[in-house]
Amino acid sequence: MIKIFPTIQIKELDAYTIENEPVASIDLMERASQALAKTISERWNTETPFTVFAGPGNNGGDALAVSRLLAQQGYRVEVYLFNTKGSLSPDCETNKKRLTELSGIDFHEITTQFVPPELTARHVVLDGLFGSGLNKPLSGGFAAVVKYINSSPATVVALDVPSGLMGEDNTYNIQANIIRADLTLSLQLPKLAFLFAENEQFVGEWQLLDIGLSEEAINEKETDFALTEHGDMPPMLKVRSKFAYKGNFGRALLIAGSQGMAGASVLAARACLRSGIGLLTVHIPFCNNFIVQTSVPEAMTEIDINDVRFSCATDTDDYQAVGIGPGLGKAGDTEAALLEQIESCQTPMVVDADALNLLGEHRSYIGRLPKGSILTPHPKELERLVGKCQNSYERLTKARELAKSAGVYIILKGAYSVIIAPSGKCWFNPTGNPGMATGGSGDVLTGVVLALLAQGYDAETAARMAAYVHGLAGDIACKKHGAMGMTAGDIVTCLPLAWRMLEEKL
Repeated sequence: MIKIFPTIQIKELDAYTIENEPVASIDLMERASQALAKTISERWNTETPFTVFAGPGNNGGDALAVSRLLAQQGYRVEVYLFNTKGSLSPDCETNKKRLTELSGIDFHEITTQFVPPELTARHVVLDGLFGSGLNKPLSGGFAAVVKYINSSPATVVALDVPSGLMGEDNTYNIQANIIRADLTLSLQLPKLAFLFAENEQFVGEWQLLDIGLSEEAINEKETDFALTEHGDMPPMLKVRSKFAYKGNFGRALLIAGSQGMAGASVLAARACLRSGIGLLTVHIPFCNNFIVQTSVPEAMTEIDINDVRFSCATDTDDYQAVGIGPGLGKAGDTEAALLEQIESCQTPMVVDADALNLLGEHRSYIGRLPKGSILTPHPKELERLVGKCQNSYERLTKARELAKSAGVYIILKGAYSVIIAPSGKCWFNPTGNPGMATGGSGDVLTGVVLALLAQGYDAETAARMAAYVHGLAGDIACKKHGAMGMTAGDIVTCLPLAWRMLEEKL
């Protein structure tokens, strides 16, 4: 996994590396700049004109060093260094001197008046105005420069972080004064802000560059945030014994569906069966029985007393996990049955869809869920539980508070679905694609989580692995059908291949 540190801790990692490697600060900057220049030169040839905007701090120092390295490789580089207060950081000053010693460099140091250069669609802009140390919104002249760059047709590459973007919380930032990068080249580690939907317009595509910060310090330093890597999952998968039988892989109960919503129970049931469950029972109203029995012959059914919806809590003692919510509806007797089910259930529950919406009216019941239960809300469902949120940062903060106070695990669904533990630990998931933004995709995830919980995986592992494999199956489906053409059923169909990919890496 890749740790995600708040920006203040990244500074500490820099300082630790400088002190303990040991390496001079200017040499660490040179190392970072070499990694940046190498990546840039792999993407653009020497025919591409580069315009570089450098600020007075160390991010500006990086930009000046990159300019020098590119110029030495034969690139046409025009550099604007903004030194409006007559004070540069020591490393920025050193890199200014190194750059100006090069012959033929097109260098402008801006102290008062700035005449903007022409930026065409052929140009690549390197943004080195401000790095991750920024702690207040840009204003004045720098805001004007940002707006000028954003209004141009040029391709924009941000060095480490788009200027104006805070590393974590941008609640009180001014969006118009943030660079809109096409590519962000982040040094060593990602910033939390990169993983939030509303910041995609600023970050664009992002790529991590290894600059050799101390591995020892990274390993030792604690953080609550991490990005799951592809190699993390295979070791979590349990090896099946040669003498195993269906009883070894758990019994699961899925309470799902209502009149007109049989599909939700079918998708969740099929996903559960494609994720290793030993035995699955689906609790459904009579009106959906024929559909489920025909569509999912491997599952057993249990019929509710109501013909068209879930209306009566059922005995869960024989099951290792219970899934509830897909396609339930929100009728009064369904609501009462859900609350009774929570009160009586002793086994971990996976709570999704309408079950979450109903819990939004009875928030005290979240804390009554059995130990090891997992909620799987999308952002709107989460807000019904925790109240309105201005942005993803606030949403994550409130979701962590809910996980801690109620003692539940949460899979907050999105482009980087985040798995939140009651401890406050968060793992962002790297798999998945926009083709999965379609009805039924969440039902599939419920089925996968349910299967893993019933097989005896702990809640943290079940949530992380389910989110990963669900996204991986979605990625396989997307390659096959395209983002526009894929359906939730395609994700189910691709689950076996996703699981096989993990098994083959064991």
